[in-house]
Amino acid sequence: MKEILISSFCVLLIAFSKVLGETQNGCKELKCGDQGPPVRFPFILKDRHPDHCGYPGFVVSCNEKQETVLELPIPAKFSVKIIDYKYQEVHLYDSDNCLLLKVSEILNFSISPFHFSEEFQDNLALFKCSLGLERRQHVHVLNGPCLTSPGHHVYVVDPDYKIDNLQSCTKIRNVLSVPSSGVLKWSKPHCTECEAGGKRCIMKNNGNKSEIECVNLTKSATLGSFAFFLLVVAVYQVHYYDTKEKENEIKIRRFLQDYKAHKPSRYSYADIKRITNQFHDKLGQGAYGTVFKGKLSSECFVAVKVINSSNGNGEDFVNEVGTMGRIHHVNVVRLVGFCADGFNRALVYEFFANGSLHDFISSADNNNRFLGWDKLQDIALAVAKGVQYLHQGCDQRILHFDIKPHNVLLDDNFTPKISDFGMAKLCSKDQSIVSMTTARGTMGYIAPEVFSRNFGNVSYKSDVYSFGMLLLEMVGGRKNIDSTSENTNEIYYPEWIYNLLEEGDDLRIHLGEEGDGKAPKKLAIVGLWCIQWHPAGRPSMNKVVQMLEGGENLTMPPNPFASTGPA
Repeated sequence: MKEILISSFCVLLIAFSKVLGETQNGCKELKCGDQGPPVRFPFILKDRHPDHCGYPGFVVSCNEKQETVLELPIPAKFSVKIIDYKYQEVHLYDSDNCLLLKVSEILNFSISPFHFSEEFQDNLALFKCSLGLERRQHVHVLNGPCLTSPGHHVYVVDPDYKIDNLQSCTKIRNVLSVPSSGVLKWSKPHCTECEAGGKRCIMKNNGNKSEIECVNLTKSATLGSFAFFLLVVAVYQVHYYDTKEKENEIKIRRFLQDYKAHKPSRYSYADIKRITNQFHDKLGQGAYGTVFKGKLSSECFVAVKVINSSNGNGEDFVNEVGTMGRIHHVNVVRLVGFCADGFNRALVYEFFANGSLHDFISSADNNNRFLGWDKLQDIALAVAKGVQYLHQGCDQRILHFDIKPHNVLLDDNFTPKISDFGMAKLCSKDQSIVSMTTARGTMGYIAPEVFSRNFGNVSYKSDVYSFGMLLLEMVGGRKNIDSTSENTNEIYYPEWIYNLLEEGDDLRIHLGEEGDGKAPKKLAIVGLWCIQWHPAGRPSMNKVVQMLEGGENLTMPPNPFASTGPA
């Protein structure tokens, strides 16, 4: 893209030059330095103007001091102070006193287009003296490379001065008196009337080097302005896309820096302190550690869970790092990195500003916001697909053992992400039973077989149970256990929901939510299928996804509360 723009810029530049060349003969006004006189037709600036820009013999150049110098066919250079185009005059500045000796050469040079503006008289004499003379009325000392020589002084003497007073002096030559103004005039080409009418003289393009014409600059200026506008647009486009390309390079560099996080990186504890700005922004605290907001770059925010050093023997930490490094799914939170630096341990996750699903469905939170049943159905289906991926999508089956609203995070688009794999276990896909020495999970979401093998074996169906409890909490927006009850295993709310559905009641009446009652009914039925007391009665996550994606005519499950005894 950049090469195409540069090529286009060059084409426009050539076109711009061509337009100016055709309309203004390719010439423009130039200067030697900021204070120099403007140089235009009939003059040309040597090495900067083409020959056709000026009239023959009208050549000036720039010296090392950026002074404008008149080029004449004699071995002397004269600085130009003013070029008066109206009166067709050149005002000279003779710093080297060479004009005094070259006047006759200028006047005798037949090809030169210039002449002095005043008459001259052969009434001066130059003397070279070995001794200095006193300053007198008719004696003037002269300096300059054209006159002086080592050990001598040069004086210009009026004819009335007595020669007896000039001791130790030798006459050099008689010279013409130079007018004090030092002004050269030209008569051809004559452009005074042309420029007075707001026009400009140019050379005719007919092969004759001495013919000129007077042209109107309005049309050429308009075309030139349009061409210049195109040129400016082209330059802007090149600059814009070049800037855009640099911005893209910066974004790519940042992306590559952040992309390293796709494979969990190991950080030192000093890195963790830098990322969290010395643990400045605390997001929350739990039994296993404290969560802080952090930043990897200006566009990549993270959540850092600093694990309590007194928490266990590090098994949960190893579980989470080992498990999360295998997972890449849109509905599973990404582990950016971890820290295992001495006794300091931390986990670095993606950051989600919307928090967890619990914040939007808990009735205990007076500031909760109802997301609407369509969004809740989308969230339920996405979480189901995330659990399905854990069970079937990896090389080894991953059992989460702590599916609950707190561990479902929501991104800016309310896309759910399953998090917190500290209790997870890995097993082969063909392994139906998982060994477990102690119960794992959160009260109210733990499957019965996790407490007692009398209810069945621990397997992936334990996650199905936890997911069912999550669905029921999404429907009712309340805790799934009676925290005031002496028996915390006694579940009240799911049984109440089941009884309402059995009696054909509209859940909207009891849940107090407006809208279509089909959505909460669908979520409730799927949830009740998932919390069947015995693992064999629960569907797999593949079946759960099918039910959530299917129609509304779902079969009511058996009453999971009819018998709570062992299978």
